[in-house]
Amino acid sequence: MNTQHDKLKQEIEEFRKLGHQFLNKEISVGDFKGKSGGMGVYAQRGGASFMIRLRTNSGLLPLNHLRLINSFIDSYKIKNIHLTTRQAIQLHNLGIDEVCDIMSTALDNGLYTRGGGGNFPRNVALSPMSGVEKGEAFDGTEVANAISKYLIEQITEYKLPRKLKISISTSSDDSANSTINDIGFLGKIKNEKPCFDLYLAGGLGNNPEVSIKYPEDVEPDEVLYYIEAMVKLFMAEGDYKNKAKARTRYIAKRMGTDEFISCYKKHLEEVKAAKNLTLNLKLKPSTTLKTYTHMFNETSYLIPQRQDGLYTVIIHPLCGILDSGDFKEILNFLEKNHTCEARLSMNENIYIRNLNTDHALSLLEITSKFRAHNKIKKSVSCIGVPTCQIGIEESQTLIKNILTHLEKNDITQEYLPSINVSGCQNSCARHQVAVLGFVGGKRKIGDSLESVFTLYYGGTVKEGETKLGNKISSMIARDIPIFIGELASKLSEKRQHFSEFCAIEHDQFINLVKKYSL
Repeated sequence: MNTQHDKLKQEIEEFRKLGHQFLNKEISVGDFKGKSGGMGVYAQRGGASFMIRLRTNSGLLPLNHLRLINSFIDSYKIKNIHLTTRQAIQLHNLGIDEVCDIMSTALDNGLYTRGGGGNFPRNVALSPMSGVEKGEAFDGTEVANAISKYLIEQITEYKLPRKLKISISTSSDDSANSTINDIGFLGKIKNEKPCFDLYLAGGLGNNPEVSIKYPEDVEPDEVLYYIEAMVKLFMAEGDYKNKAKARTRYIAKRMGTDEFISCYKKHLEEVKAAKNLTLNLKLKPSTTLKTYTHMFNETSYLIPQRQDGLYTVIIHPLCGILDSGDFKEILNFLEKNHTCEARLSMNENIYIRNLNTDHALSLLEITSKFRAHNKIKKSVSCIGVPTCQIGIEESQTLIKNILTHLEKNDITQEYLPSINVSGCQNSCARHQVAVLGFVGGKRKIGDSLESVFTLYYGGTVKEGETKLGNKISSMIARDIPIFIGELASKLSEKRQHFSEFCAIEHDQFINLVKKYSL
């Protein structure tokens, strides 16, 4: 095997055999998962069908990859696709030979699944508006592509304790969540040149931690040194025996911040002495104009870009599940308008960028029936039960029940925030940093085992303001739509958005929570 492509091709055929062994019950669920995650494949609940995660680099969706995904939809009669919270696309309910064939074809077309799960560096997250956002420092796309290329070249060599998440944000909004990841780069302009603030050892799940800010600036051409240093530290200090504590945040917590930073600097020096990883990037500061001539104001689904006269439309299908027919509508639009481009966000959205006024109006009309029109309909959910093998609760069902209750009772929705719902403590929907978030579980109440969700409130991800939400209380799942409905009515009565209401009427919010708490 002389090339990385050859190695990955061989892995696919070996994995195909393993998959059939799993289906024939010749190996355990755990043994299969230990191999399948690294291939970007997971068995769904019940073990008879599979999910494959297409690692769309930093959420970038070039037209050739969109066409490829469309060919998979047609060839394998896929009903819908799942837009993930890590800027990837998941295809569900497939057979083992189907996922292997998809994996192989995707690889031939430069679309990877390797490292989509398991103990590997995951998809490099990037702000979906990078390059077109008003007030951004610079376009981070070139940096993200360079990191992704490097990681894929090394992907068969990594022996990490667990996964490693890398993010790049290019404005203070931190829409790629750089301040809560294992490695986060946040773009700045200093002395009229692009550079990064660096954040380390953050993460959600059990025992979540906000990232530690590194005390020195990072030159964009040197980002690979900083990534490799974190990889080396993780491999040297990570817990290979206790999976529950095998994330970088536990290393920092064990060492303390000062010792952790000192250890990181030591690895950084060693990497710089041993390797030549310097990039040759062509970055320049982004320009935001003082005045604009945009015809439309910003909404929850339309953003005027920093390029005068151009817009981005945000398409959020319910719970990130995009019907295949609706996907084809988007693809058809992009086929006709090659100046426009698609990117995925961290919130299960597709961003269609570089739209002129006519493009924007046309796309808004095309997507009106399957695109969220307000914040509550843009709520974020993991895939959850009944699909996820380790899920505890039906996260998507909770969101659907909330929306049904609001619509059935004609309750005003415009003041409600987006809600983030995770089906278990893995935090795939990032409930711990949401303005309003829920995480699912089970609890014995009387003689019954009830579906319950624990409420988190007040989380934020933003430069200088990132914080974990407060864990308040648990509610029975069937009561939560009623709770949200009553909250919506209070907000509508006062004509206050949720954040304003909580700042002014905090006691009222807490009393309402207590009314529905266990």
